[in-house]
Amino acid sequence: MLDKYLFGITSRISPEAPVPIVHVQQTDERPGGAANVAVNLAALGATTRLIGVVGKDSAADSLQSILEELGIDCDFHRADDRPTITKTRVQSRGQQLIRLDQENVAELGDDSILDTLKAAIGNAGAVILSDYGKGALTDVTRMIAACRDAGVPTLVDPKGSDFSKYRGASLITPNQSEFEAVVGVCNSDEDLVSHGNTLLTELALDALLITRSEKGMLLLETGLEPLFLSTQAREVFDVTGAGDTVIATLAAVIASGQDLSSAAALANIAAGLVVRKIGVATITPSEIRVAMHQRGQGGRGLVKKGELLAMVEESRSRDERIVMTNGCFDILHAGHVAYLEEAKSLGDRLIVAVNDDDSVTRLKGKARPVNALQDRMLVLAGLAAVDWVVAFSDDTPADLISAVLPDVLVKGGDYKPQEIVGAKDVLANGGEVRVLAFRDGHSTTRIINQMHADQSQD
Repeated sequence: MLDKYLFGITSRISPEAPVPIVHVQQTDERPGGAANVAVNLAALGATTRLIGVVGKDSAADSLQSILEELGIDCDFHRADDRPTITKTRVQSRGQQLIRLDQENVAELGDDSILDTLKAAIGNAGAVILSDYGKGALTDVTRMIAACRDAGVPTLVDPKGSDFSKYRGASLITPNQSEFEAVVGVCNSDEDLVSHGNTLLTELALDALLITRSEKGMLLLETGLEPLFLSTQAREVFDVTGAGDTVIATLAAVIASGQDLSSAAALANIAAGLVVRKIGVATITPSEIRVAMHQRGQGGRGLVKKGELLAMVEESRSRDERIVMTNGCFDILHAGHVAYLEEAKSLGDRLIVAVNDDDSVTRLKGKARPVNALQDRMLVLAGLAAVDWVVAFSDDTPADLISAVLPDVLVKGGDYKPQEIVGAKDVLANGGEVRVLAFRDGHSTTRIINQMHADQSQD
């Protein structure tokens, strides 16, 4: 589907009819329906292939162009008997005033989509079947069987009150209203679990995820205890496309080899983020990491500059004290560990900025670094004292320090505080600069020289 948005301001009522006049100031086109699922997958970093039905029209051309720019491989069946489904929404002051739909729902009447899927699933880590009841998934039962035969996890976003056609799927993701339309009204969590387990058995499903709006989610897996996930949304602006974000996140995590409970937890966080955005929208790994950090559920480790700044801002909202240091950290030794532990003791969060490989070579010579950037960062991230590790490519981290403006800037060696790169900006911002002594007898150069000496003796 193609979602069109008309954004404008309303200031008066039409004299022709009791409706508001919208002065359109901005237009936007976004992939909708199953295409929005694909966009969510791509935003999460998944290699994505989209199979579906469109018309032979300019809307299909526009949709394909947008998707291909996002790196999504489009396998479109262009039908003669229908237009590309297009939904036009008129928005004013954050509110949707009206939606105009163009569509002609009809079953395909051939095996074209099924055949395309069979040809594609051999390279898939997971398959999502987004059922919008528009005729493209007429063969959904055979599609699920094909995925089962190929050993590929199959996730279904269901439609309608007949779930029997989804028999054998790995997972289906109805919302509570859709679920109750099939099993009957559930007056308690116990009813929800009981009916859900019955449905698991009847349909031979591996799992069932029920989304429950402000109540969060319920995950049921065969043979495991039910998992209730509380809602993560603090403010809800627009639920449009939230289900697409949920199933895309589930599939991306499952395809990466993680268990379903971990996938559901991340999908719950993603859903809480996407409903705070207007219209169909996506969530990035960076946004999920920041959200996890806000909830004390993670957010440590290797980060990019943008992620780091967001996490620092969130930490400051909790009055946490930010400490920052930098270096090459080529061969991590006991002196480094003691230095970093002392640095961390000066605050609540420790940032370690690391020279990339090219800058190490410029500073230390052609024989350095001994260890590549990714390896150096991973080892640092594994230390209990270190919260975030970020790379920089300049000879100095001056720009990075100026962006972060830590409460405490730390450097090891014989520097005077005012000589340290970034000190001027930190001090001007009210922060402090500390010089810590390295532990005697420990240095990367000494270790390398000792290795060379040992080799020469051999």
